[in-house]
Amino acid sequence: MSGMGGMNLAALLPELILALAAVGALLLGSWTPRHRQGRVRLLVIAALLTALAVTVASAATATGSASGGYTVDTATHAVRALVIAGVLATVLLAADSLASHPRESEFHVLLLLGGLGAVALAGASDLLVLAVAYLLASIPLYALVGFAKDASGTEAALKFYLLGVLAGILLLTGATLLLGAGSTTAYAGLAAALPEAPRALVAAGTVAVLAGLLFKAGGVPLHFWVPDVTEGAPAPVAAFVTTVPKLGALAALYRLGDQVMSGAALDWTLLAALLAAASMTLGNLGAFFQTNARRLLAYSTVSQVGYLLMAVAAVGGRAELAQPGLLFYLGAYLAANLGAFAVVCTLRTRTLEDHAGLFRSHPWLALSLVVCLLGLVGTPPTAVFVGKLALFTAALEAGLGWLMVLAAANTVASLFYYLRWILPLFQVTGKGKGPADEPGPWSTGVAVTAAIVSLGAGVAAGPALGLL
Repeated sequence: MSGMGGMNLAALLPELILALAAVGALLLGSWTPRHRQGRVRLLVIAALLTALAVTVASAATATGSASGGYTVDTATHAVRALVIAGVLATVLLAADSLASHPRESEFHVLLLLGGLGAVALAGASDLLVLAVAYLLASIPLYALVGFAKDASGTEAALKFYLLGVLAGILLLTGATLLLGAGSTTAYAGLAAALPEAPRALVAAGTVAVLAGLLFKAGGVPLHFWVPDVTEGAPAPVAAFVTTVPKLGALAALYRLGDQVMSGAALDWTLLAALLAAASMTLGNLGAFFQTNARRLLAYSTVSQVGYLLMAVAAVGGRAELAQPGLLFYLGAYLAANLGAFAVVCTLRTRTLEDHAGLFRSHPWLALSLVVCLLGLVGTPPTAVFVGKLALFTAALEAGLGWLMVLAAANTVASLFYYLRWILPLFQVTGKGKGPADEPGPWSTGVAVTAAIVSLGAGVAAGPALGLL
């Protein structure tokens, strides 16, 4: 079994900052009066900005393996930056609703740990590290989903936990089977050993590991938790759970396919392509007639996983745009999804009807929501359009023309349910938004910023793809 020697702590500085920030926030929150928990939020924001700066500096200087079981490369750097940005956005989203909450510090600690787990998933190059990262990316989220201690949140947390435990057991079982097939848990050793291993054993182990990672990504067939958790959890938590864990899970899936399974006696390309087709199609079908805004976004995120899995399927075809397209798409999805959730957070809305006439009362929020929803469709010039175009090209290069056609058809079909949300925004008469008195300033800022980033990244896609 692979060792974990040769640890380079300097290469792991962003992860160390996140871990230390979680410990610091917990200690500071323990010694801070309940009505002054806001200082914990300031500490977390400072730590996240520091970790982001270190990540950018590290990516600009050098890349390399940090240890035998953890790889620091372009994908790790990109996911680090995106996860940190996602956690920071979630902290700001929660500032409006959780300010002066007696357990605000615990909320931030759980966010930091969940984000750290997502980063660890992206960098794992050993099945044991992958399993530990899965647990770190899962356990804090179970507590976050039930953070409000209400009936819907508790039910969602229980469903999330039970399915997560099942997926974790499957992942560990798969790691055990692959260890038996390849006599190692390191990706490099497995890549050399699996082509000669029994095909049935490799197939069983791979499918089980895939199940665990698909649970974290929210992809078919382990997507059943997504609608219930998105509807039942607090809105900032729903935004986090449907966005940040996907970054690490999809990067982990890509790394597993690229470094281990592309040469194994298993048709990885076909398996990943079928999962992509099922996710994008079933996610769209589930979203078509939703009237609850959160459940619509939940099924939308399932369909987005299908598009992102196209990059994982293209690994076997050695498509040049697969990895940069995946990383760019992840960033584009992060901005669009968090922007849409930010509008839901700031207005505290539930149904699509609650947004009727929003342009009259809050034009900037309405325009931001339009940009983010059209971004999720993949409408030019938003960033998701460029990401989808890159992944469509990668699928075609990998000989998956049928998957590209299916993805294009699903993209056109998805426009229907997004328009059901967009068109009422511009109604002259309508009920409008009633539950909230005034939009929260932090959530509004996140919504507008996300819309600007979605458009700006689409315009500047060429240099960004070049860096990736």
